[in-house]
Amino acid sequence: MNFLAHSFLSFSYGDILLGNFIADALRGKEVERYNVAVNKGILLHRLIDTFTDHHEIVRQSKERLLPKYGKYDAVIMDILYDHFLAINWNLYASISLPTHAEKVYQTLLQNEAILPSKIQQSLPYMMRQNWLVNYGTIEGITQSLQGIARRASFVSHMEEAVEDLNLNYQNLDADFKIFFPELMAVCKAFLSSEQ
Repeated sequence: MNFLAHSFLSFSYGDILLGNFIADALRGKEVERYNVAVNKGILLHRLIDTFTDHHEIVRQSKERLLPKYGKYDAVIMDILYDHFLAINWNLYASISLPTHAEKVYQTLLQNEAILPSKIQQSLPYMMRQNWLVNYGTIEGITQSLQGIARRASFVSHMEEAVEDLNLNYQNLDADFKIFFPELMAVCKAFLSSEQ
């Protein structure tokens, strides 16, 4: 899952969200500088990634993509699933997507001083281009994939994945609607635990 799903699956706009949002930008002992709640958000992020990477429905969705993407199929699927979360937002959320996005951006801004530098650098672009809301459009998905493709170490063809999205749109949407409620339940159980 990508930024939108990770932010939504925090089910709050405080330290859990912060940890969930910054987890990929942290290395090694950097996690030790954060409080218990932020660390729980970091663990939540890892749980989401592990659950997603090993789920049969996600594997099925990846098989709908062309084989040319190789190891990048997981990155592509994360972006595409954020698209399906955005377009199906009202099935899962009690507030609007623009309201959610604004609350996420405000949480990040309020904690900017403790964000990893990678997040600090990308936050202005994220807000200006309103990534979280724009995942709901084909243009937004195209921009996301193009941006990731530019930063990839190898030729990834990720920018071409919108073609796969259009060819498999209904099937991918159906996959997402089976998978996401399961992921939500796992996240809620984790957050309600005493870990």
